[in-house]
Amino acid sequence: MTNHSETTGPSENGGIPGPRQSNGKALVPSVPGADEHQVTLRTPAELADALPYLLGYRPEDSIVLAALRDREGRGRFGGRARLGIPANTDDWSCAARQLVQGLVTGSECRGVRPEQMVAYLCQEPAPGETGREVMERLRPLAQRLRVECGALDVPVVEALCISAGRFWSYCCDDQACCPAEGLPMGLPGTSVLAAAATYAGIQVRGSLSDLRARLLPGESASAADQTAALDAAATTLVARILDTEGRSEVARETLESAERIMRRLAAAPPVSGVPAEDLRDDHLLGDDEAAALILGLQDRTTRDRAAGWMEGDEAAPALRLWRALARRCVGPYGEHAAAPLTLAGWVAWSTGDELEAREALAMALGADPDYLFARLLHQACNEGLDPESIRCCLRAEREDRAAGGVGQTGPDGGALPEEDTRPDGGAIRDGGAIPDGGTRPDGGPVSHGGDRAGVTGLRKPCAPREPAPTPQQPSARRRRTRGPNPADGTRRRARTASREPRAGLARGRGGSQAEDAGATGRRTRGEGQ
Repeated sequence: MTNHSETTGPSENGGIPGPRQSNGKALVPSVPGADEHQVTLRTPAELADALPYLLGYRPEDSIVLAALRDREGRGRFGGRARLGIPANTDDWSCAARQLVQGLVTGSECRGVRPEQMVAYLCQEPAPGETGREVMERLRPLAQRLRVECGALDVPVVEALCISAGRFWSYCCDDQACCPAEGLPMGLPGTSVLAAAATYAGIQVRGSLSDLRARLLPGESASAADQTAALDAAATTLVARILDTEGRSEVARETLESAERIMRRLAAAPPVSGVPAEDLRDDHLLGDDEAAALILGLQDRTTRDRAAGWMEGDEAAPALRLWRALARRCVGPYGEHAAAPLTLAGWVAWSTGDELEAREALAMALGADPDYLFARLLHQACNEGLDPESIRCCLRAEREDRAAGGVGQTGPDGGALPEEDTRPDGGAIRDGGAIPDGGTRPDGGPVSHGGDRAGVTGLRKPCAPREPAPTPQQPSARRRRTRGPNPADGTRRRARTASREPRAGLARGRGGSQAEDAGATGRRTRGEGQ
């Protein structure tokens, strides 16, 4: 199965119009924040036109479910979920069950159980295939969705297939409104719902493939030059990163270079169109600069500090830089993209763009499934947590570093203070930005399932401070355990770098393991994520 699943928005309205139902089929989405303006969706054509506004983008090769709930006698859109259509038809039953149960369970966890569903199947025809043939080929999948929803007592009130610019209804056999040849989709942006969404400030992007293209390396002649630059950077930087003193220098150089390039990006003149914007940023970033940043960000302490550029005037150029670096992770350095992709996902989430955040974080986990920072953020974003709790931690760490209280690097790669008290006497609590046993903004428990070492040096938000030890009780002032001496940490990382294959290591392009130092650098990653 080639699954890419997500729940788009909370089960309330999630930033998309909510609905009313009339005579079992009419839905009335209301514009968020403007309930007096309502748009009635009475026909399959209007439901088909509403799909991009429910998701915020135009889905491709997708199964989409939109939950309906009742409020004061009016059906309203609740949670939405999307899953890629499996290529193997044997997986359709499992995919339908997974999607339906995930959406219903997720909605129940938020306190609103769906009462009805609207299902969409979106797929473009293969070469030589027509849209109607796609509709007929996907009919068993639509039936599986209806069966799975019915098993949970959540009936499907409409199921639509969208293909080749036309749509078909699997629930309506009235030739007057749903002819066998299908009906053409309306021009984008010309419906009443499009006008209402524009008035409410709801933006519809292109497809997910368009969004991913901004984060993927392109196939071009410059890829060879970038690979050579990465090889050269690895030759010098990897050995320095593995050295305790050299690591601090590399971190400083990486962050200073990133700040310099961000200022360069911010000062660049604007251009029209997303492709032109990305091309402009690529021209402003040299191969050697990109290589040094990509290698430097493999150190988790450096990466965590770079995550502090998450708001205000810093956020936009930082996001552009992380996108550009992800596009430079070419050839054997594909797994190194986990760091810039995670940073791109974090900044996108912090600035309110959950769609790009989910895609970037999912791509980071695709590059390195064991990348703990991406795993933590991806789950938190999908659970609808407020990123402010993480921003609070990063702001506090930034202030502490500016005050000189935190920032020393331990032999295991973590940012460790000299003692376990801050300059103000409060206790320093290491761990993830969303710790086990914490609480979400809605009061529910947080369980992220990942190793908290994925976010180095972040403290629990709102954790109570322990009183500073008094001079009469010197034994209460504990020193943090640092583990083995720095040489032991270096040897551990050297052993880690020598193991192949491993999810966290990039393979060389061939030849023996006794190649030059650049090949060794391609296989070396930071030990902690």
